[in-house]
Parts: sequence; C-alpha cells; structure tokens
Amino acid sequence: MEACQCEAKWEELDKIIAAHRGRPSDLIEVLHKAQELIGYLPRQVQVAIAEGLGVSLAEVYSVISFYHHFTVKPKGKYQISVCKGTACYVKGSPEILERLEKELGIKAGDSTEDGKFSLEVVRCLGACGLGPVMTVNKRAHGLLKPETAVEVLKQYQ
Repeated sequence: MEACQCEAKWEELDKIIAAHRGRPSDLIEVLHKAQELIGYLPRQVQVAIAEGLGVSLAEVYSVISFYHHFTVKPKGKYQISVCKGTACYVKGSPEILERLEKELGIKAGDSTEDGKFSLEVVRCLGACGLGPVMTVNKRAHGLLKPETAVEVLKQYQ
C-alpha cells in the first residue's frame, strides 16, 4: 500500500472492511475508521472499501467529497485549523491566515513539502470568546494576532 507504506495498516484495513463486508450502510463508519488508521483516503483505499462493501467507487468518492472531515490528500504531522467564523473573522482571522500561509509557504487546504504542517480553514471552532482562534492538532490557541500565530507555530517546529 503506497499510501501508508505499511503492511500492518493494510492488514488492519482488511479487518475493518471484512467486519463490514457487504453492508453498504456502513460506508461512513468504514471511511472514518480507514482515515483514522491511515490519515487520509487515497484511491487505493477507496477501491478496497468499495469492493468490500459492495458499493461503487463513485458512491465512495461522493461521500468523501460531501463531508469535509474526509480527505484524499495526506495531512501534515501538525494540522492547523484557522477559524473564520463570524466572531473570529471580525477580530482578524483573515490576517492570521494570510500570515500563516506566508510563513509556511502554502495555501489553506495544502500541506508543507516536508509533511510537517497542514493548513485548513474552518467555519467555527466554538471558542468565539477567544477569537481569533486556531487549533494545532485540536489544541486551541486564542486571542491571536498574526505575530502570535507565528509564535505558536514555532512551538511545533
């Protein structure tokens, strides 16, 4: 499996699929488990799931593309989410995102070449009183300014 380069993960994926074999209604659950195991859902994994559950590859992809939680691209070791909900937006999250993109050399939705960081935009992190907020691997950092967002990044380098 070139996606994760790990035979043990392929074996675990096979077990997950086998436990749900022939049950198309389990598609979302299997996708969640596969992404948790591998980190993303490359085509190879999608094909295995489609075959195991007895659904079309198109159906698998339509579910993946509908739910923003699923990704077909590998994410970095550190996953950065910048909130652009209303409270964070008016408090400066666009400037924070712009500064992080410049600092990392990537745009939202991408990962750094070394695989260390991924950057994404989310609509609300539920911490409006701390806005603007970003998370790194789900750990919240609030009351940010562009400069302090860069300082947060340095904690993970």
